[in-house]
Amino acid sequence: MYVAEVPNRNSPPAILLRESYRENGKVKNRTLANLSSWPSSRVEALRRLLRGELDDAAVSDPTMGPTFGVLHALKHVAAEIGIGPALGQSRNGKLELFLVLARVAHQGSRLSAVRWARDHAVAEVLGLDAFDEEDLYGALDDLAARQNKIERALWRSYLARCETPPILFLYDVTSTYLEGEHNALGEFGYNRDGKRGKLQIVVGLLTDPSGEPLAVRVFRGNTADPKTVATQIDILTKEFAVKDVVFVGDRGMVKSTGKKDLNAAGFRYISALTDPQIRKLLSEKIIQMELFTEQVCEVESDTLRFILRKNPEEARRAQHRLEDKLTKLRQKITERNQQVEKSPRSKPEAGLRTLTEWISRHKLDGIVQLKLEDRQIVETVDPQAKQRAVDLAGCYVIVTDVAKDQLAAQAVHDNYVGLQKVERDFRTMKTGMLEVRPVFVRKDGRTRGHVFCCMLALKLYRELERRLAAAFATTDTDPHAVTVSDALAALNRLCLLVYDLDSKHKSGKKDEKNPKEKKDKLTVTRLPKPNEHQSQILDALRVPLPAK
Repeated sequence: MYVAEVPNRNSPPAILLRESYRENGKVKNRTLANLSSWPSSRVEALRRLLRGELDDAAVSDPTMGPTFGVLHALKHVAAEIGIGPALGQSRNGKLELFLVLARVAHQGSRLSAVRWARDHAVAEVLGLDAFDEEDLYGALDDLAARQNKIERALWRSYLARCETPPILFLYDVTSTYLEGEHNALGEFGYNRDGKRGKLQIVVGLLTDPSGEPLAVRVFRGNTADPKTVATQIDILTKEFAVKDVVFVGDRGMVKSTGKKDLNAAGFRYISALTDPQIRKLLSEKIIQMELFTEQVCEVESDTLRFILRKNPEEARRAQHRLEDKLTKLRQKITERNQQVEKSPRSKPEAGLRTLTEWISRHKLDGIVQLKLEDRQIVETVDPQAKQRAVDLAGCYVIVTDVAKDQLAAQAVHDNYVGLQKVERDFRTMKTGMLEVRPVFVRKDGRTRGHVFCCMLALKLYRELERRLAAAFATTDTDPHAVTVSDALAALNRLCLLVYDLDSKHKSGKKDEKNPKEKKDKLTVTRLPKPNEHQSQILDALRVPLPAK
């Protein structure tokens, strides 16, 4: 048998599998199959097989190829929730998808992502040829430039998966500090990470009631929380075209400026009051201390509704913290007095100054007073001030302008408590799996693109979590449940196997008549069968393996 190419006028030649035979002493040929639809690589493999060039291929050992399982599974899930289609099939779109998948599976900088890509089937899964860190920086620029368009596409995909469009939207902000000093958005501001002397950026995250990320924005590090609300209103009205909105923000967010912006847009809100605002309501007799119980209680005043509740566990913790501070203070006073008593050269005024600073730092001003009596420090505790410090412990007041017939008091309370889901998202983005920090970029657009990439990775991460929890439960109920990191580690072992079918190349010999033969190396790539655990994870993620 042999492979023949038969000219076909103006069309491509016909590729035929033929056989020679003798009939009445004459050599004749007959066609066994038409191979014209085969790819050229397969035709060449068959031609070499018929020539006997691959007789030794059966004994060759496979070479471990790139990791296939992680990128394949992440890409499949990302496509199902709309991330892949929203980014598109251009080269930049594929690079942006790679950045999102790498953020879930690897984290790190763009340069580290390039190194990570060497061991993963980027070309086979994403159809990407070689790239470097400059290509990825360009993808960040493009991601920032197309952020609004991509968010709109994801919003449409989200609506297609929802039974009913959401009315409530949760919003919160956080800050993330910068190690460098040249970020275009870096400013000094209220640092939630407790890092003094560090520039920072402010990140605002908008989610649905379940905490599903919908949009993210980056602000300069000195931007106050209430000033970010107007941007979220623009997103909801202009980008998502939502008309009926109940905006849920924390007590530092929805203040007079934010309320004015929300009212102007026709939005309603759910927020909470600060301690001074609660004390003002108490002094005006609008609410009373007796109304703070473990069960929610509602008080109406003009157009506003106040939802009151007391968390007894938090009240006990606050009382314990105060007593613990006072105990430590007394211990420090005793140690200082003993030191002064043993050393006549010790200056009691220095100890008084140090302990006064300690009191101020631990917010005990007005509760404890210190003075010197015969070189000894003496404390005086004001019992009324001490009581005032804890009388609102565990007490909180939620305020809303949503009508009672539209949202019951318990529902208002539960939706405000739902802001914890946004805080969990922030933990996942900042210090958990996705590591938005450290920020390895300096330019405005690239900083925004980096944070947006982290939000897209957060959407993907949450979907992976949901699918794994549905199949394996969670570590809260089962300590042996499969987490996202467990699943990625298992799929990381699912690699391609590469078989070298070129025996001459293997033996190091080269045909003198055909010096190019070594360059035309013939290999076959196969995906091994996953083990039982990997198969269970792929089934949980609803990810099929390719047929070939």
